[in-house]
Order: sequence, then C-alpha cells, then structure tokens
Amino acid sequence: MILKNLQYYKFCSYGFLKNLRFFDPFIILFFREMGFSFLQIGTLFSIREISTGILEIPTGFFADSYGRKLSMVFAFVSYIFSFIIFYYFPSFGMYALAMILFAFGEAFRSGTHKAMILDYLKINGILDCKVDYYGHTRGASQLGSAISALIAGALVFIAESYRIVFIASVVPYILGLFLMLTYPNYLNGDISKIERTSFWKSVVCNFKITIHNFISMFRNPMLLRAFFNSASFDGLFKSVKDYLQPILKTFALSLPILISIGGQKRSTVIIAATYFILFLVSAYSSRQAQAFSTRFKSITHAINRSYLFGLGAVIIAGVATYFNVQLLAIILFVLLYALQNLRRPMNVGFISENIDSKIMATGLSVETQLKTLFIAILSPILGFFADTFGVGVALILIGVLVSTGYSFVKVAEKK
Repeated sequence: MILKNLQYYKFCSYGFLKNLRFFDPFIILFFREMGFSFLQIGTLFSIREISTGILEIPTGFFADSYGRKLSMVFAFVSYIFSFIIFYYFPSFGMYALAMILFAFGEAFRSGTHKAMILDYLKINGILDCKVDYYGHTRGASQLGSAISALIAGALVFIAESYRIVFIASVVPYILGLFLMLTYPNYLNGDISKIERTSFWKSVVCNFKITIHNFISMFRNPMLLRAFFNSASFDGLFKSVKDYLQPILKTFALSLPILISIGGQKRSTVIIAATYFILFLVSAYSSRQAQAFSTRFKSITHAINRSYLFGLGAVIIAGVATYFNVQLLAIILFVLLYALQNLRRPMNVGFISENIDSKIMATGLSVETQLKTLFIAILSPILGFFADTFGVGVALILIGVLVSTGYSFVKVAEKK
C-alpha cells in the first residue's frame, strides 16, 4: 500500500513539472526558424551529449558531498539560464553555451532524485513498494509530457513563433526549484563536506576508477555486445526522433483541412496532437515490456528482433518521406517511440542478468557513456546528410549505416 502523504505528492509534482519541457515537440523547427542548418543542429545536440557525459561524474560526486537538495537546485538554475539564453540570444555560439548549461542541469539531476525517493522509502520502511512507487511518479512524469505537448501547441499557435516555448518553460522550472527547497533535509543523503582541493582530487580519482571499470567491461564479449546493442539503438533513436517535426510540418501543410488558420498554425495543431498521442503511447508501451518479451522464445531474441524492427522503421520512414508519403513515416515514428520504450526495460533486464550485482551501477554508467558517444557521433552525421540530400535520404543513410554494425551488437544466449 502506497503512503500517499505530502511528500508523495511532492515527488509526483516534481515529475510533472520536470516534464513540462514545452520545446520538445518543436526543437528542430525552432532551430530552423533561427536559420540553422541541420548540421549545425546536429552539432548542438552533440555538444549537449558530450557535455552531459563529461559532467556526470563531478556533479554526482558534488551531490554526495554537498547534498542532493543543493544539487537539484543547481540543476533547475542551470536549466532556467539555458532557456533564457535560447530565448534572448539567438546565435550559434550562445546556443552552444545554452546546451552546456542544459547539460549541467541534466548531470546535476541525473539519478539524484531517484536516490532521494529511495532514501525516503528506506526511512519509512516501505522499500518493498519501490516498483509501484516509482510507477506512480513516472506516471506523473508521462502526464506532464502529454500535457506539455498540448500547452506548447497552444503557445506556438497564439505567438506564431517557436521561440515562445523556451521562455514559457522557465515558469514550471521556477516552480520546480521552489518545490526542491521544500524537500526535507533528511533526503540530502549522507553529506561529507570536503575541502575544495579534496573535491577535485576525488573527482579525478573517480574518473580513473570509471575508466578502469570501462576497460574491464570490454573483457566480457557478452556484456560488450549487450552494451553496444542498447547504446547504439538508443543513440540512433535519440538522433532521429526529432526529425519527426519537419515531416509533421510538411504533412500538415498538405492537408486540405484547417486551411483558414494558415500554414504554421495548422502544422502547430498537428504537431501538438501527434506528440500528445506519442507520449501516451510511450507511457503505455513502457508498461508492456514484459508482455512483449514473452512473445519471443527468449529475451535475447526479443532484443535482437526489436533492434531490427527499429532499423527497418527508420529506413522505411526515410523512404516514405522521400516519396512524400508522410502519413506512413509518421506512423513508423510512433512505432519507433513505442519500440524504444519496450526495449529499455528489456535491455536493463538482460544486462542485470549477465553482470555482477556489485558492478551493476558501473555497468549502466558505461552503457550511458556509450549512448552519449553514439548520439554525439550520429547527430552531426545525420544533420550533414539532411542538408545534403534531404530528410528522407538522411534517415535512410543513417539507418543503413547503423545496420552495418548489427553483427557486432547482436546479443547471444548466456552459455
């Protein structure tokens, strides 16, 4: 039985506010409105991912040393400054800085809030409810994403500009900042204040340990394939997912409906509605991972087949886009979103079955770093392809490029 007290609603409110990222459904269209090429957009995404990967270790150590509440406050402050720069300073250099600030927010936040929930459950003696408890807070997050798409659509519809979504995102994040300040101090974790020199010395030490663990993981071929299978698919998904936006815009402009409201407003309505459905589908599919995997003779077959399904969806979506069959491309993107949410629990489950529990956290950290590397590499390449050949051909080429490595990431049964 879940204890639905004030702190429970604070946890849920955090998830809801954190996912009110009004820019998500319009990020590529925003950059295009600013006059950026797809290569520049891909480079900005790459900067964000590389920065997040680099900052994860020092910010994680900061949370352990100075408290999780302070870490979460810094996360929200970093996000807010990032949004302000995106709105007020439209230039590539300033947007690169905004991406780094956004990466600070991601790094300060990553894993910190989950640790606070876990501590809360331990303190209250209800740790056995953690799956259900996390499910409730994740449900609030998914609700936030769905509502965010509708609010973002209304904002862009009224303002007739994509820039509005960034300054509007400041509001829920300010609320999230004040919400963090109301969290009880006992959720800070075991704080061990340290000197500045000691802090950086410990950060360097943690970097060395991570590199050592990273290398040691590569001595296990089965784990290596599992990491690359998960990271390469996630990297591909994160790199291509936002290209749904220009496809949706083209599709909306071709529709013989809502003609009276103008082209951009028409595309805004279609994009907001589609992303609202996408987030609902994502919420549902993430809960169906177990049922999906049982349709195959083993989890390894489920992981491998879903990998191929995803590659096929990207390539066929590219073909459909090239031949102006946007509806088919949109449907395939929806399926790709669902597939991503089905695969994630399966990948984590497979890795956990094939790795010592003592180094589970390190293993998942290695997988995260690999995913960051894939996104950092694939995003600029995809952007270059899109500039040179168009979005349709770019999706085909990036899908084919990733598929050439399938034989190296195909997971096998444990012997």
